[in-house]
Parts: sequence; structure tokens; C-alpha cells
Amino acid sequence: MVNNGSKITVVGGGSTWTPGILKAITNYQEALDLKEIVLYDIDEERQKPIGEFGKLLFKELCPGIEFKYTTDKETAYKNVDYIFCQIRTGGYKMRELDEKIPLQEGVIGQETCGAGGFAYGIRSLKDMIEMVKDIRKYSKNAWILNYTNPAAIVAYGLTRAFKNDKRILNICDQPINMIYSMAKILNIDPQRLNPSYFGLNHFGWFTHLHDENGEDLLPKLKEMILEHGFAPKDAEQRDKSWLDTYALVEDMVRDFSEYIPSTYVQYYLYPQYKTGKLDTNYTRANEVINGREKKVFNECRNAVENGTTLGSHVVQNDAHGEMIVQIADTIHNNKNKTYIVMVENNGIIPNLPQDAIVEVACILGNRGPIPFHVGEIGTFYKGLLENQYAYEKLTVEAFEEGSYTKALQALTLNRTIVDAKKARVVLDKLIEANKGYWPELK
Repeated sequence: MVNNGSKITVVGGGSTWTPGILKAITNYQEALDLKEIVLYDIDEERQKPIGEFGKLLFKELCPGIEFKYTTDKETAYKNVDYIFCQIRTGGYKMRELDEKIPLQEGVIGQETCGAGGFAYGIRSLKDMIEMVKDIRKYSKNAWILNYTNPAAIVAYGLTRAFKNDKRILNICDQPINMIYSMAKILNIDPQRLNPSYFGLNHFGWFTHLHDENGEDLLPKLKEMILEHGFAPKDAEQRDKSWLDTYALVEDMVRDFSEYIPSTYVQYYLYPQYKTGKLDTNYTRANEVINGREKKVFNECRNAVENGTTLGSHVVQNDAHGEMIVQIADTIHNNKNKTYIVMVENNGIIPNLPQDAIVEVACILGNRGPIPFHVGEIGTFYKGLLENQYAYEKLTVEAFEEGSYTKALQALTLNRTIVDAKKARVVLDKLIEANKGYWPELK
């Protein structure tokens, strides 16, 4: 534990997810021995409403903690203990293109899967690598807890770039969102559930779900899903696109009944069906821009104008905010709790490549993640994951080498495309759209 108190910096301070993270931090101020919070963003204008809201929140709930927001790297990164990273290179303007360009060519347009995730991943890698270098310049031992999407590509790229840095932890809130949703169906406290899980990020399966008595509730849960369907825990707060995404878990369990999949697996199992259900003119990006974006910024401004955050809906506890703060607490206080996070394979799943970044259950404490051994996986899952691993590896190599050939190979392999001529058309359009963000591909 840091003797003079800890400092947390949230990178991507202008994110609409930041208020929820800040609220979660207020619940752990003593556990984290907290002395200072800093928000950092390259977009000063976007960050200001969130920053002013944060000032007010901490004045009301944690008056003894120093709070500031900045666009200065040294202020953000010097003597920091925990970095919470959630950047979006190119903002929602580029996310909209990530989703719409592939759809125009008749393939999946999605933020993290398929060609959209490919475009976003190559954009993210440059900024993420630069960010880690900057952090290490000012704070060599800070824990970097990374939410930045597409997490699978980002995690693989960061592991290659910083092979010996054991304090970068790539995490995703979707497994815990799934656990909360499964717990609601089972009418059980999610803290009583002990999951077994394997896969790559946004491409994995729950194999067991034991309670504190050792009973595996997964068989019962599958029956309930097939009978009553599947919905997120916070369904009343979700946009329609997310409700549709969760609903298709029932179809996947019906078709492949061995395990319960992550919601994102549907994009790879049913690409034609999903493409037909997506609107080329109004995608998830538009839904967020017209919904969550407006709501969060309006509520932050209203709270500041009213002089109080009490009653504000942007500070509700959600899995996204809660998870990253709980992980910091678990590391800070060496709690050795179980979380599903991303780690280098190294034999966890023996029949997958050793350098694959797998997402599995790990014991987490101040030594970092200690993964549970999964063992060999069946042919169907091995085939799916090896294909996805090859796509992720080629995507990172295309970025590193500026290779058009590897970019084309990556998109051709991706199960949402699987057609080289279509992949070339999509790639050429993405190159044009991402000028200034991507390295030149030759």
C-alpha cells in the first residue's frame, strides 16, 4: 500500500462512462487510501462538463480528496498509482464510419467485431502504445487497467510492444455484465457465483457456473434461457440494440447447447442474419450519439448549474464503473479474488497458440493475474478461436509493418467477411476513411 495515499488517473476523462467510474471510486476511497483523482483527455472542451461534474461530486462525497482535470500529460501521469484507460481514437464520428462502411458492402458493421473492430483496432494501437510510453516516463510502476476497445487487438498489440511490462492489465466488463444477467435469471446474488470461462475477448464461453456450495448452475440456467429467453440485468436502461443482442443468446444456446456464449459470439456464428438486421443508415453509434451522449452531458451540466450531484442519473453504479474500481481495490489490498481478464495463453489452453491473449478466470492480487488452467478445448471452439487469433495477429502485424497484404489477409479470415474480393473493397474504403489515423499500408 502506498504510504502517502494513492493517485488515480482516468484517461479518457471526457467519456460518458467517466461519471459512473467516479461514483464507484467514491465508494472505495478508504480501501484505496485515496488522495488524488485526475481526469486526462486530449479534448479539453469535451472533458470540461465531466470534469466540473467530478469536482462537484468529490466536493460533496469526498471533500478530503484532491480532484482535477487536465490535458497535460505530466500532471496526469506523474506519481500515479492506477491508470484507468478508456480512450476512443477518432471519437464517435469514426465509430459511425466503422459501422457504416462495412454495412454498405453487405458485411457486419460493429464497433469491436469484424471490419469495424479492425479499423478501430488499428486506430487505437498507435495512441495506446504512445500512452503507455508516456505513463512509464513519469510512473514506472503504475498499474494500467485498460478498458479501451477493441480490447482483443489492443491487448495483443500492447503485449508485443511491452513484453516485460507486467503491470498492464486488459479487462472487459462484458463477462461481468453476463454474470449479473445470469444471476438475475437465477434469482441469486452474483457474488455467490464462481464462473469458469474461456475464449478470446468478445469471443468466449461460460463452461460452469458454481455457487458457494459447489453446485454447477449452468445446466439449470440453460434450461431457463431456452424457456424464458435472455436479457441484460439492467434491461430497462438499455437501448433496443442491446436488448436484441442479449436476446440472441437463446438462439446460440439452442444451436450449440454445450456452453453459454458471450453475446458477441453471435456476430461470428450468424453474420448474414446479423447483417440483415442492422440498419446501414442508423447504427449503434447513432443510437449512442442521440441517446447516452446527450443524456450524460446534459445531466452533468445540469448538476453543475444546480450545485449538486444528488439525484443525478449519470452516477448510478453500473458494472463498467464498478469493475475497474474493484480490480484496483483487489490489487491494492492483495485480495486474491477471481476475475475474468485477458492474459497471454502460455499453456492455459494447450491447443491454442501460446502467444494468444486469452480471456479466462484469474486470481487477482498485487502480483497481477494468476490464471486458472483451462485445458484443451474441443475442435469446434478451437477452430473458431484459432481463426480469430489469426485475424487479430495479422491485424496487429499490419499495423506494425504497414502491410496492406496482412490487412487484407486479416479481413479475409474474419468470419464476418470470408470473401477476399469483398474484404479488399471494404479495406480500401477504410483506408480512405482513416487517413491521418492509420499508418500508410503498402
